[in-house]
Amino acid sequence: MGISDKQFEQLQQRAAGKKRAADPALTDSASSKRASETLLGIDPSLRGTGFGFIKTASPQCVAIAHGTIKCPPSWEKSRCLALIAKTLRDQIAEHKPTVCVIEGLFYAQNLKTALTMGEARGAALAAVAEAGLEIFEIAPRKVKQAIVGYGGAQKDAVARMVQRMLGLDEQPEPDAADALALALTHAHSNPRNPLTTLKKV
Repeated sequence: MGISDKQFEQLQQRAAGKKRAADPALTDSASSKRASETLLGIDPSLRGTGFGFIKTASPQCVAIAHGTIKCPPSWEKSRCLALIAKTLRDQIAEHKPTVCVIEGLFYAQNLKTALTMGEARGAALAAVAEAGLEIFEIAPRKVKQAIVGYGGAQKDAVARMVQRMLGLDEQPEPDAADALALALTHAHSNPRNPLTTLKKV
């Protein structure tokens, strides 16, 4: 099979250790896709699962929608899990994100609390996985470190910084703010920075 002069020149460059220049068309396409990517952040909890959608853009990301899936204390656990899954399915169908970032598991002294959180997280993950989204998780302390600059920051501090970063008129509810913070951390992630290393789920 014959090769053109240009292909032969590229082979010589590779043999000499030179990298082939990126195709400008492909680079522009990738940048454009990244610039318009819709991300979903989820902060799972049985009684108050926060969610937030942002669109990556320059100079700053834009909030599309956010909220909290609230379940009254009188509801049985199964009813809460069903609402979490259904609400997230509906939100995903409406906003069509391509990537989901969920809060990673954290140490809990109370075993019952840890199991309940895990169940809420499972309901959320099932809804997201059904939609075929890429799913990543980030530890809570790393999100706080990335957004506020301190891994032990309180929810109110996270909410204030999220409001500022997204230019929101009002401060989002704590759980929704945490969800938006997860999405923002992914949007600003740097593979060379271990602080924001993402674990794929």
